[in-house]
Amino acid sequence: MNRRLGVKDDIEAITKLVQEAIKEMEKHDIFQWDGIYPTAEDFNEDIIKGNLYVVEKNKELVAVYVISDESDDAYKKADWKYPDMTAYILHRFCVSPKFQGKGIGKQLLLEIEAQIRNMGYESVRLDVFTQNPFAQKLYRHNGYEVRGVANWRKGYFELMEKGL
Repeated sequence: MNRRLGVKDDIEAITKLVQEAIKEMEKHDIFQWDGIYPTAEDFNEDIIKGNLYVVEKNKELVAVYVISDESDDAYKKADWKYPDMTAYILHRFCVSPKFQGKGIGKQLLLEIEAQIRNMGYESVRLDVFTQNPFAQKLYRHNGYEVRGVANWRKGYFELMEKGL
């Protein structure tokens, strides 16, 4: 698999991947994402900021994710385990349904952690929808700990952290 910074020409493929992921989540009664979030505009802004990455295999889009130092105000209220360490935040991590259930999410998560560590950060933070058991399992089984909760438009999200 090949990871690279996303470019504007990727927006259509990213949007399609996210729509497929939304359909797959809804099959499992997970109503985390919708037509309001995330949108092509969100991904376009991420590309402009230079923090959106795409993962491809044989020129097919496998996953998309964003890493940045930006976070919602709810993150300020969490009881972070590593408050004095530099932290980077993982946003909008999405694996194509075609590639789910094959260990690719775990593999990519480990690669993202290595990428963040190589950028000089000491911990990873993220939020995960409490009604998404697949994402919950991925993060918990890979050492992420709940450090707070946010109540957003779709419901409750756990704020999680892992030291690198």
